[in-house]
Amino acid sequence: MRILSGVWSGIVVVVFLLIVIGGSITLTAMTSTPVSLSSALTDPYLISVIRFTIGQAVLSTTISVGLALIVTRALARRAKFPGRRLLILLMGLPVVMPVIVAIFGITAVFGKRGLLNELLSLLGVEQSFTVYGLTGILVAHTFFNLPLAIRLLLPAWESIPRENWRLASMLGMSSRQLFRLLEWPSISDRLPGICLVVFLLCFTSFAVVLTLGGGPAATTIEVAIYQALRYDFELNQAALLALLQLSLCTVAALGLLKWFRVFAATSGRKVDARDRPDIHSTIGKATDFFCIGICTIFLLLPITMIFYSGIRGPIYEVISDPILWLASARSLIIAILATVISMLLAMGLIKSVRFLREKTKQQKGAELALTIGSMTVAIPPMVIGTGFFLIALRTHTLAHATLIMIALVNAIMVLPYLLRSISPPYIQAGEQYYKLCRHLGLSGLQRFRLIDWPIIRKPTAFAIGLGGALSFGDMGVAALFDTDGQITLPVMLYHQLGAYQFNEASVTAVFLLLLCVSFFWAINQIIGR
Repeated sequence: MRILSGVWSGIVVVVFLLIVIGGSITLTAMTSTPVSLSSALTDPYLISVIRFTIGQAVLSTTISVGLALIVTRALARRAKFPGRRLLILLMGLPVVMPVIVAIFGITAVFGKRGLLNELLSLLGVEQSFTVYGLTGILVAHTFFNLPLAIRLLLPAWESIPRENWRLASMLGMSSRQLFRLLEWPSISDRLPGICLVVFLLCFTSFAVVLTLGGGPAATTIEVAIYQALRYDFELNQAALLALLQLSLCTVAALGLLKWFRVFAATSGRKVDARDRPDIHSTIGKATDFFCIGICTIFLLLPITMIFYSGIRGPIYEVISDPILWLASARSLIIAILATVISMLLAMGLIKSVRFLREKTKQQKGAELALTIGSMTVAIPPMVIGTGFFLIALRTHTLAHATLIMIALVNAIMVLPYLLRSISPPYIQAGEQYYKLCRHLGLSGLQRFRLIDWPIIRKPTAFAIGLGGALSFGDMGVAALFDTDGQITLPVMLYHQLGAYQFNEASVTAVFLLLLCVSFFWAINQIIGR
């Protein structure tokens, strides 16, 4: 009974997740007409969609993580140069940036009339670069996942003791020997988990493929679900695709469990490379700074083009449009609702996890509870959104419960970010001050206010700000529920791009980006100051 009273909040959260996720999946399965596995797997359309979905995810993961290894090693070897910490900080911007805004910047650089093609024409090259199709998808996925992989890989170098570098220097190891004997053993523990995370992000990518796919030949399962529901109204086809995607993601998630503990981004601190024997080579220096420079240009140029295009657009006409502010208000409501719901779910789980570790010493049970909440990252948002969409259709509440349903899906999707940011300091505070609190008689709300909150305040602010910004800029599930192209600001921007209103879209993109960054900054100032 004592254990039950201590973990009741976690049980409520787990049951809630099972009801929401399991209910939407069950309804989706009930909507799907029973078909044989052989007939489904021999359907040419399904085969092409599955092949492209997996193929682009594998290519995107290979390119992103491969380039990240090169750039991360260069950053690790060049631990002292002006702007290094700022550069690593800016690498977090694509994570907060709305996908549709980043796509606008990528198009401005790599599009038909973008900077790259203008440069090629000046050089006399007739063959233009196209950003649509598989090429554009790979470029966009690399833009989003390259900085993420770098921030996840840098701790591998930060964890190598300085004594190891001194010993390597005494032995006169070459750069290749350092990588094989020192760096690779540290990287290899993290690399499978990072690859799986990037693969899942690319596998469930929606806005990138929808915008840059360029036609039926470049369609993923996520986009096919959206097209089946919104364009063809084929509920059976959408349900079948949703179940198929869930099955494939579940297979990938089984591999994710073993390496899930390594998902910790770098703090941005310098790697102590003073004793590395390979940092004085002139060729090595030139190669490292060339890699860092190319990566910086690739990441910052689209962001620069977003602001450049927005400044030249019809700012007053767009800002004075009341539709823009209505869409912004809906996006803000969704972000606030999603953040509040996700925060309640995260704290319910984390409270039970700490109780299991402190009072019952059940480490496996605590880790299982954290894993259950974190594994929602492997469940495609469109799968849950499809179930909610079918519920709204059957109950005739599509026009009334839309914002709540979108917020609920976003809350489940950002839950892993909150769990992995808040749980380490919260659990550490419990282990460090457990005896002191018991001696002073501190418990409940009093203990949380005096002991826990000052410790978890900053990571909580960061996690809430990140989750809110992601929800504010999300387009996937919102596009599924959209009826007039104005439901949220990202959906409005997508329709402006689809209608070739590029001047208006440039201003909307800057406005949306500033709102997301402002939301993230305001949360960090209000909560984390």
